[in-house]
Amino acid sequence: RALVRSQEFADQTAGQAPDHLQGNVVILPVKEAADFLQYCLNNPKPCPLIGLSKPGEPILSSLGKELDIRTDVPRYRIFKHGEIAEETIDISNIWTDDLVTFVLGCSFTFEEALIKAGFPVRHIQNGSNVPMFKTNIETIPGGIFRGPTVVTMRPFPKSDIPAVFDLCSKYPHA
Repeated sequence: RALVRSQEFADQTAGQAPDHLQGNVVILPVKEAADFLQYCLNNPKPCPLIGLSKPGEPILSSLGKELDIRTDVPRYRIFKHGEIAEETIDISNIWTDDLVTFVLGCSFTFEEALIKAGFPVRHIQNGSNVPMFKTNIETIPGGIFRGPTVVTMRPFPKSDIPAVFDLCSKYPHA
């Protein structure tokens, strides 16, 4: 986080925080927060909620000492009307007192365990982000939020799937 905060690191985080629970961040105005919370509760597998702020509170001390959500994420995508309007590495200048932060568990969390168990993780070996796919499996709506389940993919030989499944199942928040 120190490298991110000092703007020395602004890349994707696969393989960057071994043995730590990683998260994906969603920041919404308070008027949409209840709907998104319901969406997460309706969809605990694709949206495992691991952190939630109070409105306007940028410090998430329950997830890390002095974790400032405005500066401690490598890259922020700002959406307007459902489209990416901007990417930035610091949102301090647009932070308002009505924003609520949700942190969802991330599948990057179990990658170090896979590697230690002898299962190479291709996208880490290649220095790229994990492949992501929209499925035809609909999530359970929560207020204004709805849509297909998005999954990540790590290719393994068929014979390794049972062991990989058992290992990854030990990370319910990822």
